[in-house]
Amino acid sequence: MIPEKLLEILKQDGIVAIATLGEDGPHMVNTWNSYVKITEEGRLLIPAGYMNRTEANVASNPNILITLGSSKVQGLHGPGAGFLIKGKASFETSGPDFDLLKSKFSWVRAALAIDPDSITQTW
Repeated sequence: MIPEKLLEILKQDGIVAIATLGEDGPHMVNTWNSYVKITEEGRLLIPAGYMNRTEANVASNPNILITLGSSKVQGLHGPGAGFLIKGKASFETSGPDFDLLKSKFSWVRAALAIDPDSITQTW
């Protein structure tokens, strides 16, 4: 289940950090809060224009970490809220998740789909 606070954050300006682990160590890419879409099943969908190294890492190790936040959303101890999401990722180049993102982002080449294992508010 996606927390309401996380949904509130996704409506704000902000940066999402995406971390994967490959043979040569950790790798990070970024996207925007407003690019993240949530399916009815609770999957996170992120449009991928490039993310080639991320895709290669996910092919051999699907574990992914994502952090995101907003200074405009009330957090645990005052202004600002953020989350750490741990899950399993895949890249999809066809199907309903890809089609959803393609309809919103003409430049998308794949959908980075994340099935969360845990979603923790960190601040």
